Formats: sequence, structure tokens, C-alpha cells
Amino acid sequence: METEKFAKQMVDFQKATFDNTFTAATMLQDQAERMFNTMIEQTTWLPEESRRVIEEWVGTYKKGRADFKGVIDENFVKLADLVEAVPTLEKPQASTLEEVPTPKKPQTSPMSKTK
Repeated sequence: METEKFAKQMVDFQKATFDNTFTAATMLQDQAERMFNTMIEQTTWLPEESRRVIEEWVGTYKKGRADFKGVIDENFVKLADLVEAVPTLEKPQASTLEEVPTPKKPQTSPMSKTK
């Protein structure tokens, strides 16, 4: 029983660690985006088409980041379900195990005896 509890705690710890790391990375990327947007707004020589490309690029990485988070969260749910399902799997009882015969000593032939 302790093994199952430990496994669940490990999954919970890994998920919390991932969530905290992902949140920190998201905050860093958002801050960089705000700084970048401020720089673009102050840059008068940058053509409008380039600005649209940059906005599209930012949207693409945000979508990729959200998709990545979704896949990881989905797989953490699957892992948690798997860890919870393990104790409920049918374990063989000692009374249902077949008796294993004791191995017999190998018989020696009369030829193998040394004099």
C-alpha cells in the first residue's frame, strides 16, 4: 500500500514541478513579448508587413506553448489514472498458487563414480 501512495506522491510532485516551471517560463516569455512590443512601437523604420509577421510569430509560439501544456496535462492525467489503477489489478492469492515441486537431486550413473 505504501508503494502506491509513494507513486501517487511522485506523480503529484512531478506535475507541480512542471506546472511551476511552465508558469515561470510563460511569465518570462510574456515579459520578453511586452519589451519587444514596446521596442517595435518605438521603431518607426519597421514596415507594417514586418510588424504583422512578428505578431503572427508571437501568436504561433503562444499556440505552440498552449498545445504543449495541453499534451503534458493530458498525459499527467493518464499517468495518475494508471498509478491509481495498479492497486486494483487482481493480485494472485497465495492459496491459488500451484505448489511448485521440489527439484529432485540428479541421479548419477554408475559410470560417473570415481574409484
